[in-house]
Amino acid sequence: MNAPMKLVISGPVGAGKTTFVQTLSETEVISTEADATEDIGKATTTVAFDFGTINIDGQELHLYGTPGQDRFDFMWDVLCEGALGLVLLVAGDRPQDFLHARHILEFITSRNPVPFIVGVTRQDLPNVWHPNDVAAYFDLPAGQVLGLQATLPDSARNILIRLLESQLTKESA
Repeated sequence: MNAPMKLVISGPVGAGKTTFVQTLSETEVISTEADATEDIGKATTTVAFDFGTINIDGQELHLYGTPGQDRFDFMWDVLCEGALGLVLLVAGDRPQDFLHARHILEFITSRNPVPFIVGVTRQDLPNVWHPNDVAAYFDLPAGQVLGLQATLPDSARNILIRLLESQLTKESA
């Protein structure tokens, strides 16, 4: 049997990382949620990681959701070591968090040059940035930024599929 592959899900606080892992995981998610000790816009926050698994064509994929706060940035390095790829989530209705999301992306990819895709969450809400606008903000090709609803399995799987397809395309080039 092949060793499990690792996918890291990162982004600012409240971007939907825990929800994304819970939506995709076929096993019970191990979560390290704790009461927030500062005003982050929600009562709890991830302090180490969220962990779930999904099986894709007989291959186990480990899903690691990172904390979103800078004070836990050491976990970004730890979790990204040996990762197949990165899904960076940004809440489409919180453009004030985009700069922090860019910081997270640059921090991770400068230390662990992994393929990544940006998922723009909360696409079901009004006044949400369109993925093409987020792509322009991040100076990325439009196909590398997708909209999603982290609570919908098909939407979350689509992000996963696009990342894996982009990885296979790069390997065959």
